[in-house]
Amino acid sequence: MQFKKGSGWKACFDEENGRYFGEYGGVQAYRLNELTKEQYDALEPEMSESAAGSIMYEGRHMYMSVNDRCGPPYTVVFDDDYEKLCPWADVVKSGEVLPEGLTDAAVEIFVSEENNREQRRRKRGERKKTAECAGECRFSIDRH
Repeated sequence: MQFKKGSGWKACFDEENGRYFGEYGGVQAYRLNELTKEQYDALEPEMSESAAGSIMYEGRHMYMSVNDRCGPPYTVVFDDDYEKLCPWADVVKSGEVLPEGLTDAAVEIFVSEENNREQRRRKRGERKKTAECAGECRFSIDRH
């Protein structure tokens, strides 16, 4: 893995999988995003967190934690594989995690989450199949 670091942010190129990721923020607002090669290449170590964050924000949102005192702290997990994909990340956890259904709805409604729609739809389909299988398995056990 190759890393770029600056004040308040870090980015990673995972050569094994050919994917780019970046994190920025801290206790009040933390974000973990998947980046494009162009976004990763645009990051420079002397960039501020704000400048790097504005580049990273355009990537696919994977995880977000908010504790800004405007309400109760909360976390949104857009991609539940974030820990496997980014084991190097210093993930900040705060408050309750939004339920999957609410996250799915937000991804479908907000233009800023357009990059997450394909991944969330695929995962929702997998969850539905698992639930259907569990129901069928339970039904067949109950009948015997």
